[in-house]
Amino acid sequence: MLSKTLMDEIIWPAFQNPILGEFHDGAKLQVTGRIAFTTDSYVVKPLFFPGGNIGKLSICGTVNDLAMTGAIPRYISAGVIIEEGFKGEELKTIVESMRKTADAAGVTIVTGDTKVVGKGQADGIFINTAGIGEIIADFAPKNVRPGMKVIISGAIGDHAAVIMAGRHRLELPPEIVSDCAPLCDLMQKLAAAAPHTAVMRDPTRGGVAAVLNEIATAAEVGIVIDEEALPIHPPVQGVCDILGLDPLYLANEGKLVAFVPKDEAEQALNALKAHELGREAAIIGETIAESAGRVALKTAIGGLRVVDMPMGNLVPRIC
Repeated sequence: MLSKTLMDEIIWPAFQNPILGEFHDGAKLQVTGRIAFTTDSYVVKPLFFPGGNIGKLSICGTVNDLAMTGAIPRYISAGVIIEEGFKGEELKTIVESMRKTADAAGVTIVTGDTKVVGKGQADGIFINTAGIGEIIADFAPKNVRPGMKVIISGAIGDHAAVIMAGRHRLELPPEIVSDCAPLCDLMQKLAAAAPHTAVMRDPTRGGVAAVLNEIATAAEVGIVIDEEALPIHPPVQGVCDILGLDPLYLANEGKLVAFVPKDEAEQALNALKAHELGREAAIIGETIAESAGRVALKTAIGGLRVVDMPMGNLVPRIC
């Protein structure tokens, strides 16, 4: 497909807006106050999966990174590397899902780039997105103190379980799909309900275990979570049992972990449960002054198990 045809027939019809319509080498943006800026690249395999595809994922991932810094996403760029011979209809589906997801998140795709590489050099398609957002809250690990509650916005591990089931030809019930979704509105609802929220994170690569270890180390607190409080869909647990995986280490693409003062935890939980993306939210643990930098799991039989930082590439190419 020729470059101009690619732009005229697929990219521009999906992404057209006044800023992009200037057809300049860069976007001229209007922002006020402090901004957050992030970038990420997406190489997921398979490209299409129950609940989404690489296009939806590329928007959600960058939008969610902005939201977790306490920013409202405003603008996003998209760089697409396409392998020679990639099907035009599949590309249209991907870019259309990018547009729909951007619209849902209230973010505008304002600049981008496409490149076509030789057969076998890109495994179909790779996408890079970068985003800018306006900061409305000061979330940071330094704000975490002992005695705070740890809240998860829903069931963990769905995204990675769907990807792994697809690769290993395991069947999941149709209701188990990737949780891929933009979290910006959920972040704002939670921040309004619990204005002293210390920090939020989306547990993507490395899952909840990685997020908790990172926060425990940065904030110099201990964290104890309750195994029985963890929301996990039984079919996801089943995939983990078959493949020898731990749901705590599985990637999520539409969940957030929040550290909230004890006296704001209930209103925070209620705000999450009132939102379509937070109906399965749960308080899963708390921070403690002892064992700084360590994370422990209180098991169903009452013991404690250390939850280590994930090492190596446990689940490759889930995003």
